Amino acid sequence: MNIKNTFQIISYLQYPLLLLAAFFVIKPFLNGLEDLKNNPDILIVNYNRTLIFLGLAISFSTLQDTSKTQNKFSERIWRNPKKGKLMILLLTFLTFSTLILGIFLYFFSSNNKLTELSFGVIVLGIGLIGFLKTGIEVFENHRIDKKTNANNG
Repeated sequence: MNIKNTFQIISYLQYPLLLLAAFFVIKPFLNGLEDLKNNPDILIVNYNRTLIFLGLAISFSTLQDTSKTQNKFSERIWRNPKKGKLMILLLTFLTFSTLILGIFLYFFSSNNKLTELSFGVIVLGIGLIGFLKTGIEVFENHRIDKKTNANNG
């Protein structure tokens, strides 16, 4: 087994982390709305955990083999130069706006709950940095115009 396959297997840890993130989304509602009325801070705590585990899951997803696509839908995007560039642009905007939001909440929010939530937003942004880099690699590996030029040259 080579190193690429090892990291491909490790990347599957993204799925339990996504399940854990989903659990923290619904956890505040499991005991009914009465608990939320008594302790509304429970939402912030659980959503912060959700963002942290979502960021970790996205980080683990970046360990996948970028020479392969997951499905036909993503293959249609990454093969097309215009769609691929648009996707990279959207990922760039999402990544940096998430980071800027997290940093802004951390440094400039006077609300302690939002400052606490900023940690989860920053972790999500860090995960998105890796996801952006992976998107760029997938695009470079799959774009049809590069493959055509490489075969002609």
